[in-house]
Amino acid sequence: MGRIPRAYLINRLTTLVLTVLIAATIIWIIPRLSPVDPAEIALGRMAAGAASVANSEEILAQLRANMGIDQPLIVQYFKYLSGALVFDFGLSTAAFPTPVSTLILNALPWTLGLMILSLIITFFIGNLLGALMVWDRSPKLVRVAIPAAMVFTSIPPILSGLLLMWVFAAKLQWFPLTGAYGLFVEPGWTWEFVKSVLHHGFLPALSIVIVTFGFWALGMRGLMITVQGEDYVKLAEAKGLRPRYILYRYMIRNAILPQITAFALKIGLLIAGQVLVERIFAYNGMGKLLYDAILNQDFPVIQGVSYVIILITALSVFLVDLFYPFIDPRIRHEANT
Repeated sequence: MGRIPRAYLINRLTTLVLTVLIAATIIWIIPRLSPVDPAEIALGRMAAGAASVANSEEILAQLRANMGIDQPLIVQYFKYLSGALVFDFGLSTAAFPTPVSTLILNALPWTLGLMILSLIITFFIGNLLGALMVWDRSPKLVRVAIPAAMVFTSIPPILSGLLLMWVFAAKLQWFPLTGAYGLFVEPGWTWEFVKSVLHHGFLPALSIVIVTFGFWALGMRGLMITVQGEDYVKLAEAKGLRPRYILYRYMIRNAILPQITAFALKIGLLIAGQVLVERIFAYNGMGKLLYDAILNQDFPVIQGVSYVIILITALSVFLVDLFYPFIDPRIRHEANT
């Protein structure tokens, strides 16, 4: 691993495992504080539209056995942990007997695609705009327009999504109202399918971008104010280097380092913000899956989705922390950290 001492790596791996373990335990405990019996929920859905279900007591007992909730809590807990290691979260009660892992695998690519696209766009645009707010050579119009655009950051993503949907989908009809791709488009690695996905995903991504770029812009603005007074910036100016070269090479390059750490932490928050956005656009991602699971009291799906979100966030923070010296050569990991 080059610059990364073994002791430091073991320390961070231990922290990662403990973080995921504690989070997974909390996820397991919370649904069991509810008086609702998931087996009874599944039986109720089976009985929907019928006056009664024959042999309901036997069916209920079988459902509890299939869900593993007929066993002692300590046994349920260790079975849950062993299942979480291989992403086996049992069966969905709302879509019984579909495995939770199947539902997550179907939804995860859509959420990751939307999240990565939104996060990369907001990260680069937000940091660039934050730097231009401070740079003394920025046009006056830019300095005025950027803070004015930040009024959108006070709007929840769901409201921005509804506004964009009303303007660009309902009124102008430039984009579709709902869905992840066209009804008559066959999924596959074809240009027609990719074009349909991008067309359907534009408004959900934009609704997230316009309300989150201010987070990066304001953070970068504060960091740039600190950096522009450093000696190396003054030395570069005294050497007569081009202003744009100083901006990108000396100021942004050094100011952006703390933003990279925030980049990993923002992943979990961004997924949480996508929940309602995916729901109103009927976008088949993890957010919609989690929202529907909460409405249907589908505890296995809630546990599975929450676990995956926490795992993605924890891994992102771990990787950024691990490879920070490769991003900034001035930083060295201490073995006793």
